[in-house]
Amino acid sequence: MSLLSPSNREIAENAVKAIHARTFFAQYPESPKAYGEDAPAQGLKAFNEQLGKKFEQLHQQNPVSWVGEEVSPYTMKPLGITYPTFEVDTLIVRAGRAFDEWKKISADERADILIDALERVKNRFFEIAQATQHTTGQSFVMSFQASGPHASDRALEALAMGWEELKRFPSSITWEKPAGKATLRLEKHYHAVPKGIGLIIGCSTFPTWNTVPGLFATLVTGNTAIVKPHPKSVYAIAIVVAEIQNALHQKGHDPNIVQLAADSSDKLITKKLAEHPLVKLIDYTGGSAFGKVIEALPGKTTFTEKAGVNSVIIDSVNDLAAVVQNLAFSVSLYSGQMCTAPQNFFIPEGGINSAAGHISYDDTVKALVDAISGIAKHPAMGPGTLGAIQSDVTMKRIDSVKDIATTLLEPGKVANAEYPEARTSSVIVLEVGAKDFGIYENELFGPIVLVIKTKNTTQSVELAKEMAGKHGAITCAAYTTNDDVAKLIEEEMESVFTPVSFNLTGGIFVNQHATFSDFHVTGGNPAGNATFTNPEYVNKRFVWVGHRKNI
Repeated sequence: MSLLSPSNREIAENAVKAIHARTFFAQYPESPKAYGEDAPAQGLKAFNEQLGKKFEQLHQQNPVSWVGEEVSPYTMKPLGITYPTFEVDTLIVRAGRAFDEWKKISADERADILIDALERVKNRFFEIAQATQHTTGQSFVMSFQASGPHASDRALEALAMGWEELKRFPSSITWEKPAGKATLRLEKHYHAVPKGIGLIIGCSTFPTWNTVPGLFATLVTGNTAIVKPHPKSVYAIAIVVAEIQNALHQKGHDPNIVQLAADSSDKLITKKLAEHPLVKLIDYTGGSAFGKVIEALPGKTTFTEKAGVNSVIIDSVNDLAAVVQNLAFSVSLYSGQMCTAPQNFFIPEGGINSAAGHISYDDTVKALVDAISGIAKHPAMGPGTLGAIQSDVTMKRIDSVKDIATTLLEPGKVANAEYPEARTSSVIVLEVGAKDFGIYENELFGPIVLVIKTKNTTQSVELAKEMAGKHGAITCAAYTTNDDVAKLIEEEMESVFTPVSFNLTGGIFVNQHATFSDFHVTGGNPAGNATFTNPEYVNKRFVWVGHRKNI
């Protein structure tokens, strides 16, 4: 008998179908209206009631201290929320004990509990949105969608993939082999054995969207999980951990199957956790330097998403106005603080062709700069699109790049009527030559765009390919009306394992990856060694072991 409730089984089966079909599917609608008229007010109330208090919703006993350093990029005031901290050895011991229980539970029962957890999280989407907005600087709408429904769909995708893979082979068979007049018989049992304790290392800009795929993939495959959030972005993922623990507790299981490992900037525990011999799995999102350290740790199975240098190749267009409007929004969205945001724009010095005729290089660049500037200056669109800057480090980077190249568009504060103290910056646009590798071969995280003048499209493709191969890329946008050029771009970028989005205009942007359809990060270039979500993403978290018995 299945241990999945009928409603949860339907959710899991629909998710598996969507994974195979790759068509649009969303278990959790992205429209706020789908969650009831009272939900926004209830979420805001819960958020306000949590401010300045201890986060006491976790089933984790006897903390050694309480820490919290989250500051809203909109109000520039501390949230005042503190989280329980624990010694690394305590977290490991509790995770190890819980593992002995969790690994014995069937795939169906694990999936049932985890889907219950997602349904609990759904009821807190608006509180999670407030938490995300006031720790990351995302706009409220983006915070709601990215940390709420989109993140939960990504979690469900990983959960469903793991659930299906765990059921790929039978648990037991009677094996028979004819041997002359006799028949050899063996009883065979196949067990999917989880690897142990998983560590999930979160980032400051997308605290749930980047964290929950690895978390749910680890849990559904029978491993226990320790979630180590960024010290300045804890609240949103703390809610998720709390609701998973609630779902576990309700079914009579040890809540320490998943634990929150909060820390502080002056006493980080990430490296100590990652190096612990009992930690077998590590999911990491963040900078490349520490990502390389994680990938090099002996005895670990790692899943990383690091930095990349994303390119835009402009060869020819139908409608330049539509193209630059789309690209302007892409670079402005959340002030470029996205791993998928485009940075390097390769444009031929001889200009581009369009349906309206030839357009010079200067006019092409001017159209792009004007479109970017127009978003920042728009009193309604600007604040909602650009949001706020999460970190002082990003603000310093914006200021520091002014002197490295010709500035085509100066950055400036983006006025926000609701939050006049918000830490904001419009996009800075710089111009460099194709020979200036030292400038554009690095990821310049934030609202920073580099226009690179090339000899021709062939050189543009060569450089974009080189950047992806050497430094990694998660996205590439290309614009061409020539089928042969499109084929060249696709083949060249595919050789460095980089997906290409061709001729995007309107409401689809290169930054966005659709759950159940798009693979987020390919795992084939230096931007990361894993992808959301393919079978390898879950299969590497457990091992098939077969036992035989003579009968």
